[in-house]
Amino acid sequence: MPEEAAGPLTGIRVIELATTFMGPYCTMQMARLGADVVKVEDLGGDLVRGISDSRGDGLGPIFIAANHGKRSISINLKKPEGLRALLALIASADVFVTNMRPDALGRLGVTEEAIRTANPAVVYASLVGFGPGGEYAGLAAYDDVIQGVSGLAAVQGGTGDPTYVKAAVADKIVGLMAMNGIQAALLNRVRTGEGATVTVPMFESMAAFNLLDHQGGFIYEPPRGPTGYSRHATPFRKPYATSDGFLGVVVYTDRMWLSFFDLIGQPELAENPRYRTIKERTENIDELYQLVETELAKKPSAYWLETLKEHGIPAVRINTMESLMTDPHLTEVGFFQEIDHPVAGHLRLPRYPATFSTGVPAEVRPAPQLAQHSREVLREAGLDEKAIDALIEAGTVGSRD
Repeated sequence: MPEEAAGPLTGIRVIELATTFMGPYCTMQMARLGADVVKVEDLGGDLVRGISDSRGDGLGPIFIAANHGKRSISINLKKPEGLRALLALIASADVFVTNMRPDALGRLGVTEEAIRTANPAVVYASLVGFGPGGEYAGLAAYDDVIQGVSGLAAVQGGTGDPTYVKAAVADKIVGLMAMNGIQAALLNRVRTGEGATVTVPMFESMAAFNLLDHQGGFIYEPPRGPTGYSRHATPFRKPYATSDGFLGVVVYTDRMWLSFFDLIGQPELAENPRYRTIKERTENIDELYQLVETELAKKPSAYWLETLKEHGIPAVRINTMESLMTDPHLTEVGFFQEIDHPVAGHLRLPRYPATFSTGVPAEVRPAPQLAQHSREVLREAGLDEKAIDALIEAGTVGSRD
């Protein structure tokens, strides 16, 4: 692993006005790469603080996971003084990220005009449910809604009822897409000196994500076949039971299938015209994957792991969330980082998964308590102590003291 050092986003200041998963997940990734992320919360704090918060300190596990590396200030944006404080923060920033609906922001006075007046060069990232100009524009959206409307729930359900992926996959994918757009806008600013507005709609993002492999014949106009990708859609694509456990196995290329047919003592299958090329195998994937399922069940996991590895066929044990914590590979690459949180106690957090030859941030800032950094971030934005005291005493800004 490279030495720990300043990250590639060190020196970039991000103001986050976001709740739940999508926006905070985006900015947490930036914090792990060295950005200074200031989380702006209302006086009650991000709703996610309370999820599974067994000790009542506002530091539930999902909040910690999505917000480590950040600082917190709480502001009542319904007060004019609160809006002015937010705009002062934006004036000091490189990036402003929000997943609030534009109409709600507008009612608070957080308009694009106000943002541009405060800081013409800022990269303003607006993460919304649906893009402007369409029938759904302005509708509220959560992960479940987007999984449904984007087609993901139908794909997951296969020939049965639609079903959701058991993770906030839309929130996290769109959060990463937003991070990609933000960094592209920052690079453009280096070239041109100009700020930019980046609008990242969940629906359109997830529709594009799903269509990559499931648009099928509908990529042509007129369509040349049905939608879908049969290898992903088959009910026989699943973790396979061995005689003593479960494995994730993918037999994919010509070479892999030739090797697998030899391993199971049926080399003649390589001459079957239904299995010779990826086109024919894809068209007959159900029977091939049923064959894999039948054969793997005959022997223990250890046998298959060793044998398939020898023949270059991907095979791994199926981890649970608990066993993932002790996965030997993750341990050996130093994936988990342990820190002492002053309130939540000893924590184990995943590092940023990509590595850089120039180094990665050495330490992670503990997830903030609500309003823990109000004074210092306002001071950095240019407010004097008298003005800060007045905001706190008026109940416009929250503070731990």
